[in-house]
Amino acid sequence: MRLFGLCVMALALGCAMQVFPESWPRMGNERASFVWDASWGALAEGDSIGNTHGGMAVDRRGLIYASRDAAPAVLVFDARGRVQDSWGEDLAGGLHGMCLVEEEGQEFLYLAHTGRHEVLKTTLEGDVLWTLGLPPAPEIYEHEGQYLPTGVAVADDGSLFVADGYGKGYVHRYNAEREYLGSFGGPGKEDGQFHTPHGIAIDARSMFPRVLVADRENGRVQAFDFDGNFLEVIATDLRRPCGIAVGADGRLAIPELAGRVTLLDENNQVLAHLGDNPNQSHWANNGLSTKEWQQGVFISPHGAAFDHKGNLYVQDWLAAGRFTRLARGH
Repeated sequence: MRLFGLCVMALALGCAMQVFPESWPRMGNERASFVWDASWGALAEGDSIGNTHGGMAVDRRGLIYASRDAAPAVLVFDARGRVQDSWGEDLAGGLHGMCLVEEEGQEFLYLAHTGRHEVLKTTLEGDVLWTLGLPPAPEIYEHEGQYLPTGVAVADDGSLFVADGYGKGYVHRYNAEREYLGSFGGPGKEDGQFHTPHGIAIDARSMFPRVLVADRENGRVQAFDFDGNFLEVIATDLRRPCGIAVGADGRLAIPELAGRVTLLDENNQVLAHLGDNPNQSHWANNGLSTKEWQQGVFISPHGAAFDHKGNLYVQDWLAAGRFTRLARGH
């Protein structure tokens, strides 16, 4: 009986510990270490991922959702990187930002679609529950084609924020009933203005939740209250930040299109730069040949998401398609 108990304990410990080949790249530092999981996210031989120009999200079961330009537009991976499902045949060509939200015990996806000029809410199986089109803001938009939403974020109270990163450069506010409340930002370099507000997230790490916006071409992340008032710049000197992934432990991961992911601690101080690419000709190079890809080095990080264990999933913006898992050491 004692031997059986020891065996069970050993199996449990073995399942809890992650053991990786020594050849897999290590990155980070003593405060934040990761292993580049070289086996994760590959499709079956002969299948093509297609252009990975979108986002990633993780549900409470540990399934990873990733968007791409090809059809079906959403791939669903398990923690080992095996495709479990796919959907969104009619969402190809423009499915971009992705936000997973739990509402009354059920999880949903909110999606920003640049080609359809709208935001969608879906089930985790891809059933579309509603769509939200052009904001009623004639002072900003003359026609639907000017509205190209790239990111969406949802607060606990149902407040909805949509970043028009490829369009007019505003963030739009809605209440839980999807009633338009107003817009903030607009083009510029001053505090509270944007040059490509590409990604957006809710920061619930403090007493008063706020909205974080990845102001890509201004190289920074800005924070706002839910009324759209500018609060502060939480990160600067970034290399074209595309989004913000919020970890359960208060860490933020910022995928930067120019060849790296920056990790911030709970006080928004830099913990580490992950997968930093020293070759600037590779930065944001969508068509870079797979022969020039290297394990442990990013090319054009575009989307990212943490799981509940602190592992980080990253999508490079690449025509040939690339998803990467960074397994957390500590």
